[in-house]
Amino acid sequence: MTATDAPTRGANPLEDTESEAALAYAAERRENIRTFVRTSPDYYIANFDKIGASSRFTATFNLMAGLFGPVWFGARGLWSWALPFLIIETLAFVQIARGLFGDLAADAMARIASIEGTLELRRQQLAAAIENNSDKIDVYRRTVESLEQTIGGIRAEAEALAAEGPTIVVTGIALLLVVKAVQAVVGNWALEARFSEWLSDRTVRSGLPVTHIVLSALFMGLILLAAMLHYSFPGRYSLLSDFPTDPNIRLTSISGVEDFIAWCVRNSEAFFDGLTIGIRMLLDALEVVLVQTPWVVIASLIVLLTWLTAGIRTAIFSGAFLAYMGLLGFWEAAMTTLALLGTAACLSIVIGIPLGMFAARRPRFYAFIQPIMDFMQTMPAFVFMVPVIAFFGVGKPAAVIVTMIFGGTPVVRLTVLGLRGVPESVREAAISFGASKWYLLTRVDLPLASPSIRAGINQTIMLSLAMVVVASLIGAKGLGEDVLEALQYANVGQGILAGFAILFCAMILDRIVQGQRK
Repeated sequence: MTATDAPTRGANPLEDTESEAALAYAAERRENIRTFVRTSPDYYIANFDKIGASSRFTATFNLMAGLFGPVWFGARGLWSWALPFLIIETLAFVQIARGLFGDLAADAMARIASIEGTLELRRQQLAAAIENNSDKIDVYRRTVESLEQTIGGIRAEAEALAAEGPTIVVTGIALLLVVKAVQAVVGNWALEARFSEWLSDRTVRSGLPVTHIVLSALFMGLILLAAMLHYSFPGRYSLLSDFPTDPNIRLTSISGVEDFIAWCVRNSEAFFDGLTIGIRMLLDALEVVLVQTPWVVIASLIVLLTWLTAGIRTAIFSGAFLAYMGLLGFWEAAMTTLALLGTAACLSIVIGIPLGMFAARRPRFYAFIQPIMDFMQTMPAFVFMVPVIAFFGVGKPAAVIVTMIFGGTPVVRLTVLGLRGVPESVREAAISFGASKWYLLTRVDLPLASPSIRAGINQTIMLSLAMVVVASLIGAKGLGEDVLEALQYANVGQGILAGFAILFCAMILDRIVQGQRK
C-alpha cells in the first residue's frame, strides 16, 4: 500500500501545493485571531470560522457579551454597538427602578395639591357669599363642585398609576432580557467584523485590556446610575436636573460682549462708515437700473438674457413670471429685491471666487477660514443681525451685509472643491508644455472647475434670496416687506402671492446662471 500511495501523491503536485497553502493560511488566521482576541482564543477561532464561512449573518452565542452587554462591547472597542445597547438597557433599568421604587403618582399628587389651594379659596368665597346672601352663590358652588370633581379624577388617575408598578417592572425585565439575548447573538458577529478591519489596519484596537474594561464599566455605570436616579426619583437630586451654574456668569458674559462691541464700534467708525457708503453707492446704482428704468426695458432685457442662456422655452416662462409680478403689483418690490440681492450676490461672488482660488492651493489657509465659514452658515440669521445693526445701523446696507454673511460661503467652498478636483495629470501635462502660472489658472484650472464654481454662484444667489424676508426686518423693503406685513396681519392671500413672486425671482435667476452648464 505504501508503494501504491507514493506515485499518487507525486502525480498531483498542484493539489499538494494548494493544500499546503490552505493549511498555512488557516494556521496564520488562527494565530491572528489569537493575537486579536487574547482571551478564549479557541472559542473565538471556532466561531469566527463559522461566521466567515457564510456571507450572511450567522447567529452565535457569546455569554460574556450577553451578561456584560455595553461594557463588553465598549471594552472591545465596538462603541457603535455599545451606545445603542446602553440606551436600551438604561431604559429597561429605569423602568424596573420606577416600578419598584419610584413614586408613579408624584405628578398627579402635585397637581392635586395645587388645585386644593384654589379649592380652599373658592370654598371661603362660597361661605362668604352664603353669609352675605350674594347672587354669586351658584357660581361659586359650581366652581367648587367642578374643582372637587377634578381632584377626584386626578386622584383616581394617581391610584391607577400607582397600581401600574408591577406592569412597568415586568416590561422593563422583558426589555432587558430581549436586549441581553440580542447582545449575546450579535457579539461574535460584530467582533469578527472588527477583526477583519484589524487585519487591514493594525492600529484598530485589539484585545481586552484591563484599563478599557474599567473605563467602559465606569462610563456605562455612571450613565445608568444617573438615568435611574433622575427618572425614578424626579426632583429629588437637583444636580441631575439643573446644571450647576451661577447667574452672575451669564450677566458678566453679556456685559463683556456688550463692552467689546461698543469698543469695536468706537474704534472702527470710519471704516464701517466707508463700507456703508460703498455698499450704498452700488445699491443705488442697481436700484436706478432696475427700479427707475421703464419696466418694458427691464423685462425685455431679462427675457432676452434668459433666452440666450437657457433657451426659448425658459424665456417664455420668465416672461410669464415677470407678467405675474407686474399684474399683481409686485413689480417695484421685485426690482427692489433684485437690486438688494444683486448687490449682496455681486459682492459675495467678487470676494468669494478669488478667496476660493487663493485657498484652493493653500490647505493651511483653508483650514483657518473653514471654521469661520461654518460659523457664518450655521449661526441663525437673527443672531448675527444684532452686531450688524450695531456696526451699520438699520437699513439696506445692513441687510446687504446680513445677506452676504448668510449666502457668501457656498461660492468659496465650491470654488475650492472645483479647483482641487482638477486632475493633476492634466496640470502636469500643461506644465510640461511650458504653461505659465497665469495660463495654467485661466486655461486649465478655471475651465475645468467652472461647473463647480457656477454651482457655488447659484447657491449663493439662492441663499441670498432666502434672506429676503429676514432682511426686511431691518429695513430691506422689497418683497420681503410684503411677506412680513402679511405675517403681522394674518393676510394669507398677500403672503402667498408675494411668496410666489419670490419663488419666480429665484427660478429666473437659477435658469440664467445654470443655462449653459451642460
